[in-house]
Amino acid sequence: MRHESEPAEPVEALMARTAEGDEKAFAGIYDALAQPVMGLACRILRDAAQAEEVTQDVMIEVWRTADRFRPERGSAKAWVLTLAHRRAVDRVRSAQASTERERRAGVLAADRAFDQVTETVEGHDERRRVHRCLASLARLQRVPLVLAYYQGMTYIEVARSLSTPEGTVKSRMRSGLEQLRRCLEAGS
Repeated sequence: MRHESEPAEPVEALMARTAEGDEKAFAGIYDALAQPVMGLACRILRDAAQAEEVTQDVMIEVWRTADRFRPERGSAKAWVLTLAHRRAVDRVRSAQASTERERRAGVLAADRAFDQVTETVEGHDERRRVHRCLASLARLQRVPLVLAYYQGMTYIEVARSLSTPEGTVKSRMRSGLEQLRRCLEAGS
């Protein structure tokens, strides 16, 4: 005897017919799987309204992508629940990222008042110190750093442009950065 929510036809067969555009087959999938999708989404999201949205999104995705279902990889129910799980987890991650962005924005807004003149003067002073310290480096160290930091090249691109072995360029850059750091710290 079949349960009320079970379709007369296996969900896998309904999925094949849905892939061909059969709306009645999709209605059978919806009847069979909307509740399990909603339950999974509720457990992950802990919010019925968001779970309903995820359920709707997943069922629309099933309608649109039924042809991607591969019965040799598992059951149709498992495939649909996997879609639901991914969608719900994405929603949680999105909400967490949004909360984190808002928190960071709040922290930045709570910082001291912005003084454009002070910021401009400090920026000019720092650029002068960097240029002074760069000028104090040997040419073999300065040129790769300028190409990397001001031209946006990788150390591999720098090595090619200078016709120098990559390891040599990497060593010169590392040594130059260390000298630059010491010079900037001494000037602070």
